Amino acid sequence: MKMPSALRAAVLALAAFAGVTLSSAARADEGFVQLTIYKAGWVIGGSGGSGVLDFRGRRYPLSTGGLDYGFVFGGSKTILRGRVSNIWRPSDVAGVYGAAGAGLAIGRGARAIVLTNQKGAVLELTGHQVGLMANADLSGLAITMR
Repeated sequence: MKMPSALRAAVLALAAFAGVTLSSAARADEGFVQLTIYKAGWVIGGSGGSGVLDFRGRRYPLSTGGLDYGFVFGGSKTILRGRVSNIWRPSDVAGVYGAAGAGLAIGRGARAIVLTNQKGAVLELTGHQVGLMANADLSGLAITMR
C-alpha cells in the first residue's frame, strides 16, 4: 500500500517535531528554592518576601509578592523549601504563579504546594507557617530575580 506523498511528509514532520520536543524536555534542569513569605489581610490580602534559587552551583536572590482575594484573615510568616523543575536558566523561575487554596494556621502549621508559571517552571514546596491565618481564597504569587 502506497502512502500519498503529502501524508508521508506530514507524518515525517510530526515525527521530527516530536523528536525536537522530547529532546528539549530532556535537557531541562532543576534547582532548589527557599522562600520566606509574609502574608497579611482582611478579605483582600497581600504577601511579600524573599528567597534564593540554587541552580547549577550558583545562588540567585529572589523577591516575591502577591495578592489574595476571598476569605482572608490574619497574618503569617511562611518558610518554604523545595525543588524547581523544568527550567533551562535561572530566569525561568521568575513569573506569576496562581493557586486556589484554603488553610488555617494558629501558631504553627505545615504547608505543601505545587505551582507552575507561564514558562513551565514547576515549584514543589513544603514548609511551615507561623501566625494566625485563615484563608479560602484565590491567590497569585509573583517571583522576580533581584
